Order: sequence, then C-alpha cells, then structure tokens
Amino acid sequence: MFIDSHAHLFFKDYQNDLAEVIKRAQDAGVDYIVCPGTDLPTSKQSVELADKYDMIYACVGIHPHDASKADAKALEEIEDLSRHPKVVAIGEIGLDYHYNYSSPERQREIFSSQIDIAQRRNLPVVVHSREAEEDTIRIIEGKLNNGKSWRNNLVHEYDRYPPPKGVFHCFPGDSKLAWKLIDMGFYVSLTGPVTYGSKPNKPNSMEEVAAKVSAEHILLETDSPYLSPAPHRGKRNEPSYVKLIAQKIAELQGLSVEDIGKASSFGVHKLFGIGKYPESAIAYRIRNSLYLNITIRCNADCVFCDRKGEAIVKGNNLRITKEPNVDEIIRTIGNPKWYEEIVFCGFGEPTIRLDVLKDVAAWVKDQGGKVRLNTDGHGNIINHRNIVPELVGLVDSISISLNSMDVEQYGRLMRVDGRIFFPAMVEFAKECVRNKFDVTMTMVDLDEVDEAKARAFVDKEIGAKFKNRPYF
Repeated sequence: MFIDSHAHLFFKDYQNDLAEVIKRAQDAGVDYIVCPGTDLPTSKQSVELADKYDMIYACVGIHPHDASKADAKALEEIEDLSRHPKVVAIGEIGLDYHYNYSSPERQREIFSSQIDIAQRRNLPVVVHSREAEEDTIRIIEGKLNNGKSWRNNLVHEYDRYPPPKGVFHCFPGDSKLAWKLIDMGFYVSLTGPVTYGSKPNKPNSMEEVAAKVSAEHILLETDSPYLSPAPHRGKRNEPSYVKLIAQKIAELQGLSVEDIGKASSFGVHKLFGIGKYPESAIAYRIRNSLYLNITIRCNADCVFCDRKGEAIVKGNNLRITKEPNVDEIIRTIGNPKWYEEIVFCGFGEPTIRLDVLKDVAAWVKDQGGKVRLNTDGHGNIINHRNIVPELVGLVDSISISLNSMDVEQYGRLMRVDGRIFFPAMVEFAKECVRNKFDVTMTMVDLDEVDEAKARAFVDKEIGAKFKNRPYF
C-alpha cells in the first residue's frame, strides 16, 4: 500500500534493531523503502542494504553538507555505484544554505557535477534544498536546457508533463513553487512536519502543499530517523510511520489513506521504476465510492484531461482496451451496498454508452445502491434527444463539468465549439434540476477561470451546487 521514498536506514540509530524496524514497516503496509546515501560511505551502505533486503532500493550521492569533502575520485565512485541494479537515483544531493557546512560555491559545484552523473546514467535525482531554492532551481533549469534527452525515453506521446526527472525531498516551499517544479518534471515529497499543524501567524507550508497539490504529484517519505510525524515528534522516526503522513494528506485532500497510498506509490514507480505498473480497471475505488470506467471515448478533448496520456487517476489505470459489456460491469461491482455510491465516470463520457449506463444503473438500484453520473453535459447532443427523463429513477445525483462561464474559453478548454456545446450543457443542467436530480456543477481549479462568476451563475441561474475540483 505504501512506499517510503526516503529513509536513511544506514544510520547508527538502527544498528541494534534494523530487522525489527523493517518488520514493523511491512506490518504497517510498507511495500518498499528507498534509502538515499549522503556521502560515499553511506552510499555504499545503502547499496549493501538493498542487496540484503528485497524491499529496499538505494540512491547514491553526496549531500551538500559533505560537498567540501568530495573530490573527483569520490564522484567517480558515486557514478560507479550508480550502475548497481538496485540503485534508482542520484541522491541525496542539492544545496543547503542554512548551515553552510560546505561553502555555497562548493555546494553548487558538487550539485552540478552530480546532476551531470544523473544525466549520463539517465537516472532521476533526489534533491535537498534548504534556504537555497533560487540557486537550486537555476542550476536545474540550466541542466534541463543542456540535457534535453534526460529521461526522455519515459515520455508518452500525449503526456501533459515532462518525463520525471527527480523529487524535491522534504519539500520546503509553497504550492506555487510546487507546481513550478511539477511543470519541470519533478515530484514533491512530504514528511512528518505535514502533521504538525499551523501556529498563529506561522502557517504550515507543507500542510498548504498537501491541500493544494494533487496526490498524483506527491510522494510520501519519513526522512528517517529525522522528522517523526505526530504523535511521535521528537523521537526516532522509522518507515512504519509513513502511514501517519498519508493519513494527514488524505484528511487535507478529502481522500482515503488507500487513495494516497496508491497515488504516491504510482509516482514512485514512474520516478524510480519500483513496483508494478497498475493493470487497467473497469471499476476503481476512491474514498468509499466505486467508479465505473465504461468507456475511454469522449466527444470532447479537454486540455486538462489525461485521457490520451497514461489515463491514471490516484494510481488507478483507466486505459481500457475493450469496452466492458453490462454483465462484465455488474460482475466487477459485486455488492453495490458495500459502497457509498456507484459512479459512472472514467476518462470517457458515460452517456456515449447510454444503454449500458441505464442497464447497469437499473441493476444497482434494484440491489439497493446509489448511482451518480459524472458527465460533460453533452448527452443530449450525443444521443440526439433529451435523455434526462430516461435517467429518472436510475440516477440519484449528477455532476456536470461547467469548466468556464466564458463561451469562448469553455470551447478552448474542452476543444469543442463553445457556441454549440456550452448552451447545450447549460440546458442539460437546468433539465436535471427540473427533474429533481441532486445536481453539482464542477470546475477545474485553473487560474485563468473566474470561479466567483461561475459560483454565482450556478447558484442563481441553474439552482445547483458548485464544486471546484483540483487540477492534476
């Protein structure tokens, strides 16, 4: 369920009970642990631990604190170590201007040299940045410009983000900086401080990131033996506590712990190649709802949708190669009463398969379940008739993608003719309200979209609820 993406298990803190620490991690649902070195000796120890334990993978690198001790020979040995089959990254590397145990100039030099190693080896980097974000990003941007082939073998034709280059561990910034790094091809990883809460006049930036950055871009880490989460703050940290970090992020995002575990584990897989790529799913669970992925076809082609890319949501693979029939969907559901609701969603438009939707929904209702339809609101155009009355008695609630109040912007975001599809969507929503459905209009959280105007329109003109859904 979980992967601790950053734990220093070679430290003396574990010399007497490492086997027990690993056993507790396994019992807590931790499948893998990534162990980054901080200098040449500890990098060698990380590799030794990876050799000894199947669940441990190593990173090799020289921490900024030890940059003054690094020489050309040490860097050569780091590169040699990186050829070990269980070495998944160059790290922990970066800049730390808080302590300056090594001069900033030497830190920048060693950081730059180790990114060069990562690029030659086509490996990601694990980045430490403390009070040095401007220089850290400047150096990385320079390396990205000069090494455009770095990790490009991982690019899919329709990927919305660059290939994963690395992770900023124990992320020190706010959500604005996090999204900048995500757009550069980096993950952010969160650790114990996300559980500490905020103080008056001192907000918790890690908590803000956990609330505003979607789970698809967040990795979990303990940074053991440091930064223990509450209620273990001040004590030795260990990988079994990664679940406490996941619980806090889940709370802030309105998701389940399992959702966070799956999403972050897939991120680790993409970045480090650890674990398995998820098999495609007809049904997938988020929170206590079961989502039905009945088609990947859609009449729209939204700029914020990953339908043509990997089509992964919270670690669930929705890239089906064959549309399931009614019997296959029903068998996949099991007992509808196990779930809060059964949701027709996926990356396609469910009303494209209206007959299948209606047959499955009728079965769910007969079994005592609740049904929700997530739709772009174009069902009437797709089916050349008013389909809303046909959903009465089969569907309890309907979520409709509003996306923008500006007709031109709506068309641009969804890659449809806004002059035709925007009024059709609005009329579909009003018809759903008239037929007494529980209707929610949703909008992706994009800076360029006027949320206040959309909220007012939904309330006054449509008479529905409004929800701003996160961009991922």
